[in-house]
Amino acid sequence: MSQLIFLKGLMLGVALACILPILLPPGARWRVPGGILLGLAAGLGIAASVPSGYLSYFIGFMTMASLYAMLSLGLNTQWGYTGHLNFGVAGFFAVGAFTSALFTIEAPTGLAAQYTQVLFGLRAQFLVGVLAAALVSGLVAFVVAVPVLRLRLDFLAIATIGVAEIIRLIFQNERWLANGPQPLRGIPQPGRCLFESRPCEWLPESLVWLIEPLGTRDYTAFYLMIVAAFLALIYTVLERICRSPWGRMLRAVRDEEISAAMNGKNVTFARVQAFVVGAVVMGIAGALYAHYTVAIDYSHFHALFGTFLVWIMLMLGGSGNHRGAILGAILVWGVWAGTAFLANALAPLLALIHEDLPGRAQYIRWLLVSLLLAAVVLFRPQGLLPEEMRVSNHLRGNGR
Repeated sequence: MSQLIFLKGLMLGVALACILPILLPPGARWRVPGGILLGLAAGLGIAASVPSGYLSYFIGFMTMASLYAMLSLGLNTQWGYTGHLNFGVAGFFAVGAFTSALFTIEAPTGLAAQYTQVLFGLRAQFLVGVLAAALVSGLVAFVVAVPVLRLRLDFLAIATIGVAEIIRLIFQNERWLANGPQPLRGIPQPGRCLFESRPCEWLPESLVWLIEPLGTRDYTAFYLMIVAAFLALIYTVLERICRSPWGRMLRAVRDEEISAAMNGKNVTFARVQAFVVGAVVMGIAGALYAHYTVAIDYSHFHALFGTFLVWIMLMLGGSGNHRGAILGAILVWGVWAGTAFLANALAPLLALIHEDLPGRAQYIRWLLVSLLLAAVVLFRPQGLLPEEMRVSNHLRGNGR
């Protein structure tokens, strides 16, 4: 195994080592160490056996699946644990992406300022941008939650759709804010200098030889490692707080709101808290997406991709189950990515029927995803991994 393949396999292995322990059965003592060892071994094995082109595709697939898994986790906090019918996921996704971009890019000057207009460009560090995205998304959610969460069911869904569209149209039309309908380019990527001809200034000279075989095309494996680490951290935090008294209060508000209020719980404040926590997670996902794509615009945050696809992921995986939210995201994104090949394969056959049909082949993707959602609702409404009604892992040994 060459040094280049080993380094790529190691980065992929670290990313898989962050994800696999989450998906393994809970309660087993070997879950974390076994998942880490399995992830490292899988990463090295895949890098050594899979051709370079397919490996790049797999890394890109896992990166997007992990980002959608974060959106699914945020929605699970709002809907799965509290019963908020939020159809405005794309709005908070966009707020996080544009906020982190504005904090980390360099404000254009001179001739470039005529083509790229931004409210500010602070050139801050990557983690500062992610933190700002989380805070701004949470603040927007708080402002929205106060009037919107007074509504219920269908009215709440309609209101959140409207909020998401307002946010998207603001970024589309107000060019002074984030370049309007034109793409906002030049979003920096963390650690990118490690893969360029001139390594980072902070990197010790003694370690330059270690990363020397890596090129700019290998950066995606490094960024997948960052995204997977954020996913593992978010999952751990949400799992802890949702199994705490706070999480049990959210379930009580969801299932028996009147009883929870009679027992002294501030139902309104609990709903606002859950809405804000979910929006913070969505904002972090948006920030990581912006730094992954390097260029963003309003069209990236359409409701079909930023909201309804996330709902399908959560419904398939299992509402009220964080592991299910992540598993559903990976499976649905696999279906979505796989149907692209199916649509291309069917294009010649469709051309035999009518010359205009190959141009509509991509609609087959939405058809198959819709059929998948219908199948889940009819045959597995609780999802692949149903909600665990056990309130605490400490009761597992008592057989409850």
